[in-house]
Amino acid sequence: MKVVFVHGALVFDGAWWWHRMVEPLDALGLGTWAVELPSCVAPPVPPAETLGDMHADADAVKAAIDEEDEPLVLVGHSYGGMLITEAAAGHENVRHLVYVTSVMPEMGETLAGFGAGREPGPWMDPDSQDGTMGIKAELVPAAFMQDCDEPAVAGALERLTRQPLAAFGQAPRAVAWREKPSTYVVCAEDRATPPEAQREFAKRADRVVELATGHHPMLSRPELLARVLAEAAATPDG
Repeated sequence: MKVVFVHGALVFDGAWWWHRMVEPLDALGLGTWAVELPSCVAPPVPPAETLGDMHADADAVKAAIDEEDEPLVLVGHSYGGMLITEAAAGHENVRHLVYVTSVMPEMGETLAGFGAGREPGPWMDPDSQDGTMGIKAELVPAAFMQDCDEPAVAGALERLTRQPLAAFGQAPRAVAWREKPSTYVVCAEDRATPPEAQREFAKRADRVVELATGHHPMLSRPELLARVLAEAAATPDG
């Protein structure tokens, strides 16, 4: 069994965001892999129209799934929940979906649509002229990483990027959680994705686990999250 990780929006280098999970998962007998997304590249970011969008990101996840013969647990963090929802559909080797403080969309639902009627987070930095979305680095530590150590915060700040606005307005082309077992991990101390919003998404999941962490448990509490993933891997038909 292998755990495949799909990172969130506005950052690059999926392997780094997941690097603290490798050792604890290996100790539990689980291999790991982090997918790199075509819409999330290191600066300087090329014109938005030359980058991938949400569907291109989902296709990259599908390609990663297709490269694996063994059973997989697919983990989507934040925006990554959009991608695993589409990518896992019809793939028999994906045995379980895990959503970590993420969106868990139905057909027709977009990331931008989930924020309708709410003020955008003060950390958001859209640019309608160049068609990209960014994040205000100075607000990241307090909003997203208040429970992370200094090396994690420093590494995260080095991996912020801009992403095409188009990715936030696209809906999944399939909904895998309707056909596969799923676990939703509520991060109860998340200051960026409100826990109450997470709990609404979690109503769609088969199983819900709450962790007393901020937005990035894979950096702040990797051993704790590893146990949750091991349980997902061990569930019947999952």
